[in-house]
Amino acid sequence: MIFISYRDTHFFLFDHPDGVFNDEPSNSVWTNSTGMTGTVLIEIVGLKNAECCPFPCDENRTCGLSACYPTGKLNEAFDELKKVLNNEYGDRVELKLTFIDNGAPGYIQKIIEKDFPPLPIILVNGRVTRIGRISLDRIQKEIEKEC
Repeated sequence: MIFISYRDTHFFLFDHPDGVFNDEPSNSVWTNSTGMTGTVLIEIVGLKNAECCPFPCDENRTCGLSACYPTGKLNEAFDELKKVLNNEYGDRVELKLTFIDNGAPGYIQKIIEKDFPPLPIILVNGRVTRIGRISLDRIQKEIEKEC
């Protein structure tokens, strides 16, 4: 629980798996944990020199991205994914790339210990997906679930 006081108004915020609950008596609301209502946070977690998926990056690729071809690298695929999703969704989607080569943040360690997700890990608003690769259409489906 977090206590906030602003201009003689007091708020109690309670952590909740789906967001943050504001228990101010006259205005109880749910807010997106990314801080902006309607914003979907896509976090890609992986290794710096890893490939973007377990499949070859060739002319038969099924990821839906093309500007990162033929590198097959996670960093380049992330940049292309970010460009495509920003063009389609604008500021409704925020992307973050987290490398775990030199250790993982605590929340990522907990996810790995609990769920054993495939790399790269695709988190949507903190929720673990089982995508396991950079795949435009599958990530878009996850975004639509959140909107």
